[in-house]
Parts: sequence; structure tokens; C-alpha cells
Amino acid sequence: MQTYVALLYSIGLGEGRRLVMSDFKAMAEGLGFNNIRTLVSTGNLVFEARAGEISRLERRLEKAFEKTFGRHVDIIVRRAEDWLKLAASNPFPAESAEAGDQVAIRVMRQPVADEALSGLQARASDDEKVLLVDGDIWLVFSRERPSSRLLAAANHKRFGVGTSRNWNTVRRLAEMVGGAFPSPPVGEGGREAAG
Repeated sequence: MQTYVALLYSIGLGEGRRLVMSDFKAMAEGLGFNNIRTLVSTGNLVFEARAGEISRLERRLEKAFEKTFGRHVDIIVRRAEDWLKLAASNPFPAESAEAGDQVAIRVMRQPVADEALSGLQARASDDEKVLLVDGDIWLVFSRERPSSRLLAAANHKRFGVGTSRNWNTVRRLAEMVGGAFPSPPVGEGGREAAG
């Protein structure tokens, strides 16, 4: 058996409807997955399944999601060891320790090419940062601006299928699959948007 992390792109099911994590977990159980765990209410799932192609697992989850909830949602899957590598490659450790909710990664289905990043870097404010690590986009958002242009600019149309998680969630998912990362400072807040 192999451990995987699955990330939903969006958990909105339509007007007035929101995905309940226990329903998502039950859907995964129906697929025969084991040791299923969820993290916060933004579509993060850790599970065990027979080792196989990532793209096949993504298709199975997406088809089951559409059948169960009546809406297609892109789902990104990573093997546990790949998730640990992703978390360990955080290019912004100081910023993450200071404000984990201001550091995010856009986890991509297909790696982003280096040359595609220049347009996104041009949208960053002076106190914001953008880096590409192993095909995923890492961002540091400004605390001074409540609405950064970066997250909106790192979209499907420009970069392909992907979904964003903040460092707090990335770290907690890594801990769930067996990684050890420093604990955040006491009183750490956090906001998360699957998208």
C-alpha cells in the first residue's frame, strides 16, 4: 500500500452548498481506499491505496466526486514521499516561520515551465515573492495588502490545473504522512482557500 495526499481545487458545490469532509471521506472509502484522514474543511485528504499511476488515481477520484456530489472538481494527487519533498523544498522558510498563512504553494498537475513565471513575477508587489520549485509555484503574499493580485494571476488559464494551499496546511499534511516539521509559533492564525 502507498500513502497519498489528494487536494481538491474547489469545494463549493453550488449556491448554498458546501462539501462536508465526512461525505468526502465516505466517498473515498467507497473507492476502497484505507486509513482515510481529512485536514481542515478545504478539501485535503490523506489515504492509502495500492500503488499505481497518479493520473489514474486523480481520474478515479474526480469521477467518484462528480457522481457523488453532482459537480466536476479537479483533484491533484501526490505520493507521500513527493509531498514530503515538496514541503522540504520550501524556498521561504523564514517567511513561513513568521507567517505561515502568508506563504502559499500552487501545487500543479503538470510542472510549470520556468519561462511561464515572468508574467506572475511582474504582478508581485515589492514585499511579495514568487519562485518556481520543481514545477510548483511558491508565493509570499503581502500582509499590507488584503487582496494580492498574485493568487488570482496563478490561475488555470495561465498555468494549467493546480490548487493552492498555505504553508500551515502543507506542513500539517506533511506531518500526517510522517514528516517532521517545526511547529508554528503560538497564536498562529491561518486562512486557507482551496483554489
